Amino acid sequence: MKIAIPSEGKSLESPVNQSFGRTETFILVDIKDMSYKVIDNTAAGAQGGAGIKAAQAVVDSGADAIITFRCGQNAADVLQAGGIKIYKASPGTVSDAVQMFISGILEELTDIHAGYHNHGGA
Repeated sequence: MKIAIPSEGKSLESPVNQSFGRTETFILVDIKDMSYKVIDNTAAGAQGGAGIKAAQAVVDSGADAIITFRCGQNAADVLQAGGIKIYKASPGTVSDAVQMFISGILEELTDIHAGYHNHGGA
């Protein structure tokens, strides 16, 4: 199983980014062996639709799930259409988030917001 996590850096010890659509990178972690790859989020600087574009990048990455603090409705729709489950992040590193997922203590993210339409970011 592969999990995507918005990250403030390019390693497992990087903090989980508070933003989904505007994160610079996602870390895609394969939980069977903790191998990972960095996915640059080309949507981070987009004028609009960053969440939708970021969600499509996550779908295209082959992720099975995402761990994030928040997600807009349009991005959530893209993720869910791609069969990706959305889990609520807690403060900590990417590695911490993966360990919490493996331990089964993360809850699905159900508080999906309307989005930040025309506000230029999260």
